[in-house]
Amino acid sequence: MPHNASHYLAEGPRVGIRPFTHEDGAEFTARARQSKDLHQPWLFPPDSAPAYRAYAARLIEDPSKAGFLVCEKGDGSIAGFININNIVEGGFQSGALGYGAFAHAAGRGLMREGLDLVVRYAFGAMRLHRLEINVQPANAASIALARGSGFRLEGFSPNMLFVDGAWRDHQRWAITAEMLQEPGRR
Repeated sequence: MPHNASHYLAEGPRVGIRPFTHEDGAEFTARARQSKDLHQPWLFPPDSAPAYRAYAARLIEDPSKAGFLVCEKGDGSIAGFININNIVEGGFQSGALGYGAFAHAAGRGLMREGLDLVVRYAFGAMRLHRLEINVQPANAASIALARGSGFRLEGFSPNMLFVDGAWRDHQRWAITAEMLQEPGRR
């Protein structure tokens, strides 16, 4: 369902970001089914109505999570999603990012634009200080997105996350609010 600009939390030249809604289920799950070859074995977004309802409910209701849909401004179609999980306030002011492009939008730079918007929104309106992305070392597209958006490689975590039936190694990428102020940053 197309959304107008008033629903966007932030906008770039080609995309806007907005929160998940329960009404996005049909489009989201159809795009997830169309994108299985792109996502697996790295990512398993919900591809059925019941799975989407549970997934969206967590993102909408749990204060330790924030979910954003990256939408093309022309028609409002969902290009991908970016979630901030494990949001911790207090002295940490941090969250862990997870994301995925849908197949029709992959390779077009839309997720890069969306990730830049989410980072700025997180450091602005959400008042976070640090965002982290954990990526399996062979997931070249995800690493390219993290690197291209200014995240720095901070380390390697063996057997960090349980994905696709096994504990998987991950690279740890992060960005802080101060890094956005560095000379040469967009």
